[in-house]
Amino acid sequence: MRLSRFTGWFLFLFLFANISQAVAQDTWSLQRCVDYALQHNITIKQQDIQKRMSELTLKQSKLSRIPSLSAGLQGAFNEGRNPSPQTNAYIQQSFYSLGGNLSTNVNIFNWFSVQNLVKANTMDYKSNIFLMEKARNDMAFNVATAFLQILLNIEQVKVNEVQVKLTNSNLSNTRKLVIAGSVPESNQADLEAQLASDSVNLVTAQNGVTTSILQMKAYLNLDFEIPFEPEVPENIFSLPLARLDEMAPEMVYSAATTTYPLLKSDELKIHSAEYNYKSVKAQQYPSLSLTAGLGSTFANNIKSIDLSKAQIGIDTVGFVANTSPLVPVLNQSVKIPNNAMYMTPFHDQINNNFQQYVQLNLRIPIFNGWQAKANSKKAQLNLENAQLTRDADVQKLRQDIYTAHANAVAAMQKFNAASKGVDAAQKAYDFATKRFNLGLMNTIDYITTQSKLFRAQIDKVSAQYDYIFKMKLLEFYRDQKISL
Repeated sequence: MRLSRFTGWFLFLFLFANISQAVAQDTWSLQRCVDYALQHNITIKQQDIQKRMSELTLKQSKLSRIPSLSAGLQGAFNEGRNPSPQTNAYIQQSFYSLGGNLSTNVNIFNWFSVQNLVKANTMDYKSNIFLMEKARNDMAFNVATAFLQILLNIEQVKVNEVQVKLTNSNLSNTRKLVIAGSVPESNQADLEAQLASDSVNLVTAQNGVTTSILQMKAYLNLDFEIPFEPEVPENIFSLPLARLDEMAPEMVYSAATTTYPLLKSDELKIHSAEYNYKSVKAQQYPSLSLTAGLGSTFANNIKSIDLSKAQIGIDTVGFVANTSPLVPVLNQSVKIPNNAMYMTPFHDQINNNFQQYVQLNLRIPIFNGWQAKANSKKAQLNLENAQLTRDADVQKLRQDIYTAHANAVAAMQKFNAASKGVDAAQKAYDFATKRFNLGLMNTIDYITTQSKLFRAQIDKVSAQYDYIFKMKLLEFYRDQKISL
């Protein structure tokens, strides 16, 4: 029994260790981040709801062209003075009644108001499809940007870690030299101060990784407690990038006008506003419709007579004057006993009260507080606003592309300058190290040289990532795609 329990605990720990290792080794590539964000991001879900709402609006407007059909059923209990069904005189009585009806309404002609509304809603739905595509593309770009930021911050952490290790090594050697009396104790104090400064930089860089990962989790709508380990591409610094001479602003803009979903959405919004204006304007004119219906009623105080139980008699009511012998005047009377009265059956009442009607309705708007005219003016202004929105989006797209191209040129120049700066700082640091080890350079100058190399390395990494980002931004404007 003990052996079995021990074996069970061993298997549990073994499986737990494997699961933990699998979780720890789970990494997030850029493609995985993009796919996950497109499925779980809140902004994407909200845009999808807008698309589905426009789809429902379109469906409802299409179904509005079908004749309407409605049915009704009424039941009532009446107590007090009500008209008698036999004499139509008001008598004290109580009864219940039941009625039903079925009616339909058909629009015959309304100056194509409904048809234009359907076309407007169709354009709106297609516009929301492009807005959904834009939201997905923007989210993919934002995720890629956040991913690059994480990689940049990780690289900065690595550089800071190397700097801390290097300063620690120099501090260890200096302590030995101080003990041996080869260098003054102030050199050790300077290196300790430099180590503290380098440690602060390392903590700042590590916090940068944390905050950029939090930003990524926000895009992914991922729980903040779930570990996130980015999968660093092996060839991050050798990614194929388009040449700047192939990414002229006008070339990118020309390609963007055919692929940018927002511009396509704007064009559809304009068509939607045009159709909506026609639909609203048609409501100022007369419309023709057809209404038809049928119905019947039943009440428990409607009585019928059983003639087989009626009592028929002949009474003398007088005599004919000046006749001899007298000729009697006879009158036939019918007496109906109470047991001859019965409630008219349900189906008989339904058949007797059954009614049908068909009517043609001509609606002529004369005055309604200027509402129809105001709605028409508003629809026209919405059309003008949609056109201005399209023009503003075109202008902004062109401005963004020219700005992105200028930033890409500056980023390339900055990267080239940073690369030369690292080479120069490395040579200076190598010479300074030799002189410092020979005692020909004081600690302050050596730390300064070391800090320049450290800063140059940071600047180069930042400039390289910035250049990659700026070129990927231009590619995104051109192709509406992002990849690493």
